[in-house]
Amino acid sequence: MKLTFIGGGSVRTPRLIPSLIRRAARLDLQEVWLIDRDRDKLDLIGGMCKALAEHASFQIHLTTDAREALTGASHIITSIRPGLEAGRATDERIAFRHGVLGQETTGAGGFAMAMRSLPAILDYCRLADQLAPGAWVYNFTNPAGLVAQGLHDAGVKRVVGICDSANGAQNAASRFLGIPVAEVRHEVFGLNHLSWTRSVKIQVDEDGGGGEEVLPALLTDPQFIASTHMAMFDPDLVTSLKMFLNEYLHYFYHRDEVLVALLAKPETRGEEVLRLTTELLSRLRAATTTAEQISIWTEVMGNRSATYMAHARHDALRPKSTPVAGDDEGYAGVALGCVEAIATGVPQYTGLNVPNGNAIAGMEPDDVVEVSCRVDADGPHPLTIGSVPEGQYLLMREVKRYERLASEAILHRSKRLAYDALMAHPLVGSYPLAKILVNEYIEAHRETVGEWQ
Repeated sequence: MKLTFIGGGSVRTPRLIPSLIRRAARLDLQEVWLIDRDRDKLDLIGGMCKALAEHASFQIHLTTDAREALTGASHIITSIRPGLEAGRATDERIAFRHGVLGQETTGAGGFAMAMRSLPAILDYCRLADQLAPGAWVYNFTNPAGLVAQGLHDAGVKRVVGICDSANGAQNAASRFLGIPVAEVRHEVFGLNHLSWTRSVKIQVDEDGGGGEEVLPALLTDPQFIASTHMAMFDPDLVTSLKMFLNEYLHYFYHRDEVLVALLAKPETRGEEVLRLTTELLSRLRAATTTAEQISIWTEVMGNRSATYMAHARHDALRPKSTPVAGDDEGYAGVALGCVEAIATGVPQYTGLNVPNGNAIAGMEPDDVVEVSCRVDADGPHPLTIGSVPEGQYLLMREVKRYERLASEAILHRSKRLAYDALMAHPLVGSYPLAKILVNEYIEAHRETVGEWQ
């Protein structure tokens, strides 16, 4: 098998290597190709990846040539950031200047990111259709759900939106109960970064039946709540909804509180990530040995993770519980779990962003949703969710309308559709404000997004 990672120079790429080593024999993995446009960064990060995989059964190749990387690939993972961290910082500052949230995956900031991400990923997918027919594409590029919707709208087949937060409840229950994640089955529904988990079962039969329901008890256990991001939410909200909430729902359910907190910070999250990434790359270049580089990378990436959503976590600490060995691999585990299921035919269950089909009642068949899936040799199959509570359904429909309009706007570079899209988003909700934001984003990123009509 040949696996290609687009965005191989990302500082997150080394996280992929242990998961690849763990699965290499089952996948018959022979080649891993890391491609990035920044040769210096690729050599730096790729060199670390090669060292981590020194005794692996597969070879790692580094290239800036997309054709070389994609030719003959069976599986392709995409994780790129057009505009880099500085682009994200710009997106956030523009949004904050106009009094709206600027988080990079939702609302105004998410649209700005998608303006740059979707066309770039679409170009790679079209090239892959020529050079790697039949390959599966796993998109982790933000905003993952909107990008997956845009690719689907553009006719790209065999694309799966990947997000580790889709499996947050499954991983949290695994950590807290000390049960391997493969033995935990959760039922998640919604959209990317807008999803809810209404069931978590353990000791489920091979065919998915039976099992002990543990979520209600977990949601009333103060220790469990304190060990997860659920501690960010008002306890009365958790009691009312009776579901495990995707952490990004904090931007919706605590919108005004979050905005005040973020505006009070001396730097945005994008500026913080930019600072930490710049520090990391500088220290990696100055290191004299690979072992020193890996130590530096572990330290700085740990600091970056520890400050994630710190505006909502008043103790600024990540969950204290320890994952079960080999589990909770983040996005690498989600993507490679799919690769393994497709390659071996041994089914796996996970939350993914895929076309709805008939899974969630009231959503269109070609709406890309975040939903529990069974993955086998034929790819992912969304599990039947049926009807969902009205409050969640209405919010899903509102944000999905934004995503469909945003997808069309970006694919056609239409300002008019972009205005309609941002006005439709519940975190913007104003046509004049939508026009201001769209025009400022186009101007700020004109080099990347080109001319819009």
